[in-house]
Amino acid sequence: MIFARSIRWRIQAWHALLLTLVIVGFGITAHRLVSMNRLRLVDQELQSHVAKLGIAVPPAPASETAHRPPPRPGPSITDQITASGAHFIVWNADGTVQASSANLPAGLHRPEHEGTGESSVMRNFGEMRQAVHFTGAGRCFIVGRPIAQELAELRQLAWYLAAAGAGVLALGLLGGWWMAARAMRPVAKISETAEKIATGDLSQRIPTATSDDELGKLAGVLNSTFARLDAAFTQQARFTADAAHELRTPVAAVLMHAQDGLASAPLTSGQRECFDACQRAARRMTRLIDSLLELARLDAGQEPMKREPCDLADVANDCLDLVQTLADARNITLELHLDPAPCLGDAQRLGQVVTNLLINAIEHTRGRIIIATRRENDHATLTVTDNGPGIAAEHLPHLFDRFYRADPSRTRGTQHNGLGLAISKAITEAHCGTLRAINSDGGGARFVVKLTANGDVAVSEAAA
Repeated sequence: MIFARSIRWRIQAWHALLLTLVIVGFGITAHRLVSMNRLRLVDQELQSHVAKLGIAVPPAPASETAHRPPPRPGPSITDQITASGAHFIVWNADGTVQASSANLPAGLHRPEHEGTGESSVMRNFGEMRQAVHFTGAGRCFIVGRPIAQELAELRQLAWYLAAAGAGVLALGLLGGWWMAARAMRPVAKISETAEKIATGDLSQRIPTATSDDELGKLAGVLNSTFARLDAAFTQQARFTADAAHELRTPVAAVLMHAQDGLASAPLTSGQRECFDACQRAARRMTRLIDSLLELARLDAGQEPMKREPCDLADVANDCLDLVQTLADARNITLELHLDPAPCLGDAQRLGQVVTNLLINAIEHTRGRIIIATRRENDHATLTVTDNGPGIAAEHLPHLFDRFYRADPSRTRGTQHNGLGLAISKAITEAHCGTLRAINSDGGGARFVVKLTANGDVAVSEAAA
């Protein structure tokens, strides 16, 4: 998915993870501290009851005649402990119950005293908190009370903390999304500008007026690089055009002298062969110069393309007359599937594209070429499919490069200058279309021209 590859989404994911860990850690710590504080207060209350109970229930006298302190007037300490909602029980050293409250919970037994001497521990008994105290003489005091209210309040606090954490997380994610968007905005501008430059608009530059941080410095370096690229391509295009213009005159002179030499008489066979070779070489150089000039004009946008209604089926049908003789000479069958494919464009320049593709297919086919046109939604498509050896995968990305030669199986015996496919692609892109080469499932190569009916940018052809 695109989200998995987006830096913005990855930043947001890490921000969400860290923010979640911080909020969860804070919530757990806060709840733990509050729980410990509430239990500490309960424990202090129970330990106070134990101290009072030690006074209210003194050790049993050794005999019946021993002196007992007179009862105090008013509610006894044990009654006060019971009235507070607490329960208690006191065991003598021999394990007999000396005193207990009426609200003792069921299943309460005298615990074992581990070790010797006085000791106190706090424990949970169901939803009750109890203080267990052993005296040095072996007596055991247990005082406890229900903590259901405290547990309910702690559960409610946990829900409050969860709700507050969720709110803070949502606000943090929204803030993080906004901050990530602002942080990635210069990167998006850099990417957008780079894409426009990659499509051929070398005049684009990254705006850096309001950015003086690291991204601003990067944008400045990239702008400098783009400027040098623009200057290099402009100089290259100018050199190509100037060189082609300068070569035209001497090549024309060579061609004229070769023709004059062939027209003169008498000539020996060796002289005629020499003049004929010069004429062929001059004509080939003329074609190369014309192709270079055409590419230079296309690169500079000096070749205006008409935007007139036309049909790729009619364009292909007209081009067949130009290549039929060449196909018949090589015993190649041209199979037609020309369905209506209306579009907007320059029929003459589109015919040049179709002718180049057909001649290229004739050079590399084994006996049959399929020419098909069709309408696909808002697109007009033309395909030229041969049944030749196909194109090696390493050559496909470079097939439309200028002067690029693929493997010998697709170039053997050709007399072309390697610019026909480059010119075809430049003309197609000038029509805001696409030209791609793919290997057919049944063998051979397939060239696909795709234009839109209204002249807008076409969607790239997906490989079959």
